[in-house]
Amino acid sequence: MTRRARPATDADGYLLDPDDWDETFALETAAALGVTMTEEHWDVVRFMRAEREEHGVSPDARHVMRHLAETRGAPRNRLFELFPYGYPGQACRIAGMKRPRVWSTG
Repeated sequence: MTRRARPATDADGYLLDPDDWDETFALETAAALGVTMTEEHWDVVRFMRAEREEHGVSPDARHVMRHLAETRGAPRNRLFELFPYGYPGQACRIAGMKRPRVWSTG
């Protein structure tokens, strides 16, 4: 059995090429960050991936918060309950986004 090569990341674990992302990368990164992936976490990650695919850029936090509110009736702070150590530091790394330069936190 051959072992899958881990995609290239920078020193902080952000993918160098977001197209290298897969769910195995997400699970491994989440585990390393202390995040247990639930369906709600996957919803966020899949939304982020779809937004990047459609628009060519990573969505900022306010778009993800709006998605959670519209699809799950979640309160505004739910994103930060799911990823308590930050949207860029946890959600973006798990979703395979490139290192953010500047982010809106909502």
